[in-house]
Amino acid sequence: MEVNLMILNSDTDQATKQMLQYVIEKKRKWDYYHAAHRIMLWTSILYTLALFYIFYYSIMTPYQYSLLEMLVILTNKKSYLLIVLLAIFLFSGTTILHKKREDSEKEYHDLRCEIIDRSKDLWKGEAWKNRHRIFQMMKKTYDINLYHESK
Repeated sequence: MEVNLMILNSDTDQATKQMLQYVIEKKRKWDYYHAAHRIMLWTSILYTLALFYIFYYSIMTPYQYSLLEMLVILTNKKSYLLIVLLAIFLFSGTTILHKKREDSEKEYHDLRCEIIDRSKDLWKGEAWKNRHRIFQMMKKTYDINLYHESK
């Protein structure tokens, strides 16, 4: 469990601390997939631009008189096929990471909204008046907004 959650006072019970721990884990998972998707996307875009540049000067310029000749050159060299397959692999990896990012964002947002909806049950009596300290700590330390449901 996070150190910041362990040092919370008696205003927060163990079940609430566990829910806050889960939302922190979901946020970290979402941040990881968000960063990995961004890196993979830019890598695949730059790789594809470099690929078009290489193909333009090595295939299209010398064999511009015939489209069929360009396709024959492209398919005869195994290195060109491997380069194209790598570009396809990069874009398919980007698609997979995008889907994982969207799923982890949905899990994170659902759990965060559940904490917001159940906040009246989680903090009762005197703890309700002090819950803003926990919300401020979550916002400042983990960048998790527990004040409003909107993203």
